[in-house]
This record gives sequence, C-alpha cells and structure tokens, in this order.
Amino acid sequence: MQAAGGAPLSGADPARPNRARRIALLVVVATVIYALDQVSKFLVVKFLEHEEPLTVVPGALVLTVIRNAGAAFSIGTGMTIVFTVIALTVVVAIVRTARQLRSLPWAITLGLLLGGAVGNLTDRIFRSPAPFQGHVVDFIQVFPVTRFPVFNVADSAIVCGGVLAVFLAWRGYQIDGTRQIEEETSGTGAEQGAAGHSAAEHAAEPSGNESREEVRAATQGESRGEVLSDTREQAREQVREQAGDRSRERADG
Repeated sequence: MQAAGGAPLSGADPARPNRARRIALLVVVATVIYALDQVSKFLVVKFLEHEEPLTVVPGALVLTVIRNAGAAFSIGTGMTIVFTVIALTVVVAIVRTARQLRSLPWAITLGLLLGGAVGNLTDRIFRSPAPFQGHVVDFIQVFPVTRFPVFNVADSAIVCGGVLAVFLAWRGYQIDGTRQIEEETSGTGAEQGAAGHSAAEHAAEPSGNESREEVRAATQGESRGEVLSDTREQAREQVREQAGDRSRERADG
C-alpha cells in the first residue's frame, strides 16, 4: 500500500538496501581474506616451521616461516605494541566508515583492508611471546635473489586495498557511491543551464521590443491616415463651397 502521492507507508529509505548489500560484500571479502590468512598460517606453522624453505617456483616463490615483530614486510621490528594499537585503530576506522558505504569498489577495498588488518591483529593478540605483543607469522618470499621481505596473505590484502584506495580517491570515487567529477560536471551543467535560461530571456526581450515597435508604428500609421482623411475631406468641402459661390454669382449676374 502507498500513501497519497505514491510514498511508501513503511517510510523505508531506498538507499538502505544498497548500503546493506555493500556492507555485506565488505564482510564477505574481509571474512574470505581472514580465513585464507589464518588457515595458511596454521598450515605453514604446523608443517614448515623449523624446516628447510619449500621452493614452489624456482627463483620466484619460496615458502619460509619467520616470526615478524614489526609491521607488514618486516618493517619496524621491535614496535609490536605500537603496531597493535595502529591495527586496532584501523579496524575501528573501517567499521565506522562502513556506515556511509554505498560504493561497490570501496566495499571490496575496505574488505581487503579489514580482513588483512584483523588477520595480523589476531597474531599480535594471541601468538607468543605475549598477548598484544605477539609476532606475526610471515611465510611468502618472492624472488629470493632480490631479498624482498617475507610477507603473508594479510599483508598482500592490505597492500592491494591500499593501492585500490589510492586509485579510487584519484578517480574521484566516494564512499557513499557518488563521484566527485560527476558532481562537478552536474554543477557546471546547472550553471550553464542557468546561463542559457538568462540568455534566452535576454534574447526574448528584443522580440518584445519589436512587438511594441510594431504596435507603435501601426498606431502612428493609423493616426497619419486619419489626419490625411480629414485633410482630404476639408479640401472637398472647400471645393464645394467655392463651386456654390460661383453658381450664386452667375445667378445674380
């Protein structure tokens, strides 16, 4: 049923289902990343820790288990508590930002960031050597000859999410589903429309002036016609009077 004017009686916001779907997508992406991260860490700790590195692709991919007390890619070793607090802050910020989420690309981006942050945060809270000081399990090493830092699934998700966030911000995509470029274009179009409307009104004024001039000219023409008619009538009267005078003079003569 609908109220007068076609408004739904329930008063539901049409944007809410859209936001609910985006948040659901964020949760799904974050859950998948978190599950992959924790399962992979469990397996490598159980089967590869304290073992020789496992070469998956010679010269390109090696699995070797290390414990990382720092941030992603072994950055900032020795600042475990600081990075734990930062990770908690990131998780809270993402959850708060999700309230305005209506963008599909941002749902995927925030899902990657959230899943990666929670994955590493779980290690920092529950792994040895102490709660909130745990070392993160890293095990993926690419191109060993380059000595590229060892990382894990959560680190990869965080980096991919960060790259996507920069790209979306650069392209003008907003969390709420709008796009900054479109808003600017719409504003410019509205200004041009207003300018066009003013120009149309301005262009219409000469037509009005021309109409007034035509009316004025017609009125003046009618006035001139009336004057000429009166002048001709007076001339005729004078001719008649002169003719009558001559006739009377002849009669008298």
